[in-house]
Amino acid sequence: MTMLFDHPEHDGHESVLFARDTASSLRAIIAVHSTAAGPACGGVRFWHYVTEADALTDVLRLSKGMSYKNVMAGLPLGGGKAVILADAQRTKSRELLRAFGRAVDRLGGAYIAAEDVGITVDDVAAMREATRHVAGKAKGVHASGDPSPFTARGVFLGLHAAVRFQLGTDSLKGLRVGVLGLGAVGMKLAGMLHETGAKLVVADIDRQRVREAERAFGAEIAAPDLLPVQPLDVLSPCALGGVLSPEAIEKLRATVVAGAANNQLVDAAYGRLLHEKGVLYAPDYVINAGGIINVAGEVLGDYDEDKAIAAVERIPETLWSIFETARATDRPTSAVADQIAAERLAALAAAPGVRHAA
Repeated sequence: MTMLFDHPEHDGHESVLFARDTASSLRAIIAVHSTAAGPACGGVRFWHYVTEADALTDVLRLSKGMSYKNVMAGLPLGGGKAVILADAQRTKSRELLRAFGRAVDRLGGAYIAAEDVGITVDDVAAMREATRHVAGKAKGVHASGDPSPFTARGVFLGLHAAVRFQLGTDSLKGLRVGVLGLGAVGMKLAGMLHETGAKLVVADIDRQRVREAERAFGAEIAAPDLLPVQPLDVLSPCALGGVLSPEAIEKLRATVVAGAANNQLVDAAYGRLLHEKGVLYAPDYVINAGGIINVAGEVLGDYDEDKAIAAVERIPETLWSIFETARATDRPTSAVADQIAAERLAALAAAPGVRHAA
């Protein structure tokens, strides 16, 4: 059995909390990767994992990704993430969410919980009954609300920039874009793409969402496991991560990958395979930063929607710089982004001074 400190995804995490509450059946893991830039802020994922080892691997990768996401967006926030191991036989309860809130509270503000897969604004409100260290509130001073429209906007703008860089066109009209996952972000993104005249191919395990996209956007339908191999101009993964395995990359027919999902690469090293295949990859933690950019104002106590939108609209500039560096140095975009993020974190960790307070 691999111990925590030897885990391949540990990567110097500052702390990992395993939380359990028997009364509510809560089982959760909270991972804080770095507080070099400020308190760690990241979403809570409510998901049924096959094994506890899978949950640990996921939360460690997601937590590191949040450190990179926040530092690349220039936010004074560190990186952290949490997973609640959902029992397939049970649903969320207010008691479970409050118990999770108490676990967050025990970290004293080192981690600030927000929305992710399986967690809603109402769930965050339930957590807030047990801790003030949450973000993405629907009500109250500096409440930032649902982050998904901001995430979707950032992905749309980043996707557009990637198309312009790779294909040399400012128009998405007529391009075949595959949206894998039609949750809160994926469906909003599909709507934006439809408005530009893109031809959509969609997939989701929820048949109702697929039918909705078919009716609303005239989208073609594909099975989730087959969408990545469709003849596409752009593949936009917007569900869970792990889409880009060596086998999937070999069969990939799109020339651009730009989507909202975290950890799209099964392993960071596989970015080299995309690069060698001539596929332009928009690093996930750069393109999908819109949600945390919006939430940051709430965390910092100065939320302003116009400022959040302006910051989201700078995502394409960051991506373009990465694309240009990757082309000039003949390196994968993922490697370029990772290097920049790691160097920024190292500089922050080495700088004298006090961490930002929660």
